[in-house]
Amino acid sequence: MDNINFEVATVGGGCFWCTEAVFQEVRGVHKVVSGYTGGKAPGRPTYREICSGLTGHAEVIQITFDPAVITYEDILIIFMTTHDPTTLNRQGADTGTQYRSVIYYHNASQQQKANMVLSEMQKVYEKPIVTELSSLGIFYDAEDYHQDYYKNNSEQGYCQVVINPKLAKLRQLHADKLLK
Repeated sequence: MDNINFEVATVGGGCFWCTEAVFQEVRGVHKVVSGYTGGKAPGRPTYREICSGLTGHAEVIQITFDPAVITYEDILIIFMTTHDPTTLNRQGADTGTQYRSVIYYHNASQQQKANMVLSEMQKVYEKPIVTELSSLGIFYDAEDYHQDYYKNNSEQGYCQVVINPKLAKLRQLHADKLLK
């Protein structure tokens, strides 16, 4: 495991509980961390501040993955097909800039690959894709109770109504990319 050259992807597609649950089922994903980035407010933001929509931060996840098992492009395709990239600052009932669809690239290679995937994915959607593409700034881990949220709370109502359908879509569209 020490010789694996992991890469990191950072994406936001609404509530981080949803995107975290999706990528925890993907083969080649080593770790998923819920957090915040993209804001202008100084200092470490709190969940309460993020929810106000005033900090400019988005709820995101950082995905540490093995590119020998799953590519960055595949990560982005899974991301783009398990949330709605055509709704501005909204995913279902979650509204506000903190729920925007966004890809934060870590380097020029990721930026190029993300542009390519966004272009290809536009052919799949009738409405224009509004997913933001930005350079990653400071990433802040979310509070501990947000980490592994679905794993720890799968019987909770939000998980049943919002996350379970996303997981079903993942399993239908990307069965070949999932943990066995």
